[in-house]
Amino acid sequence: MIVGVPKESFPGERRVALVPSVIPTLAKAGLEVVVEAGAGTGACYPDADYVAKGAKIIPDRAEVFRISDVIAQVLGIGSNDQTGEADLPLLHRDQIVVGFLRPLGVVVTLQELAGAGVTSFAVELMPRSTRAQSMDALSSMGTIAGYKAVLLAATTLPRMFPMLTTAAGTITPARVFIIGAGVAGLQAISTARRLGAVASAYDMRPAAKEQVQSLGGRFVELPIEAKDAQDERGYGKAQDESFYQRQRELLGRVIAESDVVITAAVVPGKKPPVLVTSAMVASMAPGSVIVDLAAERGGNCELTKAGEVIVASGVTIVGYINLASRVPYHASQMYARNLTAFLVHLFKDGKLQLNLEDEIVRDTLLTRGGEVVNARVREFFSLPALVRSG
Repeated sequence: MIVGVPKESFPGERRVALVPSVIPTLAKAGLEVVVEAGAGTGACYPDADYVAKGAKIIPDRAEVFRISDVIAQVLGIGSNDQTGEADLPLLHRDQIVVGFLRPLGVVVTLQELAGAGVTSFAVELMPRSTRAQSMDALSSMGTIAGYKAVLLAATTLPRMFPMLTTAAGTITPARVFIIGAGVAGLQAISTARRLGAVASAYDMRPAAKEQVQSLGGRFVELPIEAKDAQDERGYGKAQDESFYQRQRELLGRVIAESDVVITAAVVPGKKPPVLVTSAMVASMAPGSVIVDLAAERGGNCELTKAGEVIVASGVTIVGYINLASRVPYHASQMYARNLTAFLVHLFKDGKLQLNLEDEIVRDTLLTRGGEVVNARVREFFSLPALVRSG
């Protein structure tokens, strides 16, 4: 079995799906690795390092696809909505594709992927279970995004984060408010605290309170209660507009008093709720910073522009997308470890073990035999249930 690693083609993407250090582990599982020349360069993994660990470098992208039984990508077709479809003609029937595929994105794109005849696995659908923890790429990338968001805020804010006692007097610490205490939000709290800021956070899921406090953050409690605050996978569930309206009213005062606001409220497959209105932005002190981690899907801030940094009412709003790619060395390392754990789980002695009784396999399997086969995805897009033969 040959695992091919093409160079990522999404504009500005610097990550690579596999790093040199995981190649011996894959070799033990009976998997040989081929890498498109220069695939790891943007993440500071030169071709020579791959060769030293036993991989083969292939100069031609089409050749990587042609000879590979498995294609390992970071942003695959679907997730790469800029240049991903250019790879469709390079795929061949019964090839295995693993990566971020945005399974709750555009159904036509998923059907095109299915039409290529590939067996694809979407890492976004990895179950949040103890067994699957080592394969949870979504959490790995969320960790990096939360970390990087705080660093971006710290370098943009015209004041320092920590409290300092100096000959010129005491400098008070920056006040950082995080909305959404998932993986990215919790890492943002940790990073803000490490830099000496006073960190507080809000999440509609009551279970988040203990996690926030365990990291030294202050949990902001609002006198409203969400209905079915989280799904079975632990993600926040979308609420009705009246809930968000009341939430905005209550959050307004906290936001006005904050130097930095980091928003990380994302509901899988849904447009992110608007939590910070233009009026709230106007209430913040000049020089304040908002980093919107939901920018790519529309943003939690009403004024966010995806991929851009803007200034409104004296407040800088950072709408960068794909923050994990801004820390490509460790983002690639973490992703590669997740992907390797998954591939080792899928393959025994170089042969695919497609055990649909296994929730890790069943939940991540997206397309097979020309069809979108994932039950959750079919339900999301209101596709008719598949009839199982036999």
